[in-house]
Amino acid sequence: MRAVVDAAGRRSLLLRENGEQALLRDVGTGDQRTVPLEDVESIDAAPLETLTGDLPDPLPTPLDRAPTDRALALLVELHVAGPRPVRALLDDTTLCESDLHGLVGDLRVAGLVTETAVGGDRGYGLTEEAQVTLATLE
Repeated sequence: MRAVVDAAGRRSLLLRENGEQALLRDVGTGDQRTVPLEDVESIDAAPLETLTGDLPDPLPTPLDRAPTDRALALLVELHVAGPRPVRALLDDTTLCESDLHGLVGDLRVAGLVTETAVGGDRGYGLTEEAQVTLATLE
């Protein structure tokens, strides 16, 4: 996954390249679409941090308990994509395993993330409080 901008200037996450096509996920809505690969350009931004670009300042409670921008971005990723297995989070972010588990640990202590099973694998999802708050920001 990498941050890109399309021909219309919309920030997206490039999920997959297939020949001359790119599968993109809109960072605001989570909608996925396929566009010609030549119509997207990489931008100098980490994929997770790209997700937090439209959040208000100051953050509403409980999101203000996220210890870092990376942690906040992980919350947004889980909101947009839903509960995710650990393996998928590692594949789709620039986080190494220890960084991911550190962020998740901080977010669990903050009451924002919960451990869950996703397709039979260990994963993480948002708590109801985090889901409700992020939904109000859409």
